[in-house]
Amino acid sequence: MSMTWSISSRSPAKAGGQGGKVRRWGKVAVDPRFRGGAWLLAALLLAATGMFSSSSLAQDRLPPAPYAYQQLKDPAQEARAKALMEELRCLVCQGQSIADSDAPLAGDMRHEVRSKIAAGESPGEIKTWLVARYGNWVSYDPPFDAATAFLWLGPLLFLAIGGWLAFGRFRRGASDAEDAA
Repeated sequence: MSMTWSISSRSPAKAGGQGGKVRRWGKVAVDPRFRGGAWLLAALLLAATGMFSSSSLAQDRLPPAPYAYQQLKDPAQEARAKALMEELRCLVCQGQSIADSDAPLAGDMRHEVRSKIAAGESPGEIKTWLVARYGNWVSYDPPFDAATAFLWLGPLLFLAIGGWLAFGRFRRGASDAEDAA
């Protein structure tokens, strides 16, 4: 069934003596002032998208934490904080440390690290707190446990499988060469 647009005159005249046009989509008459349901649907989708995206971006509009971009006054404390920030992974960027990332979450994490260093906590305590809060993923050096066993043993497993396949291929090639001779 094919739907086509057609324009026909309206039988009763509008007030003022002018006849109006009615657009038809199949058997449905559409007033030209409406100009199709697609515009209404597009407007509703844009409004809904604007509502959801503005709420998700609201956190980026907050000012950065005080120590996100400001160093500590004591150079020894700042050196300890910088060394710890190099060991922690940005959860947004995933490939950068929080010291190198410009993500707002990394700024908040830098603030936490510097605040806790200034309060006298050790880098080990701070790292333990961040791992408890964000999980082992925040550390570039995750501990060996059941959840990370494949990360540590996976490369050895793949190396062993590759060696076994290569040894089998070389052995089969040597036996094929003996059979051909």
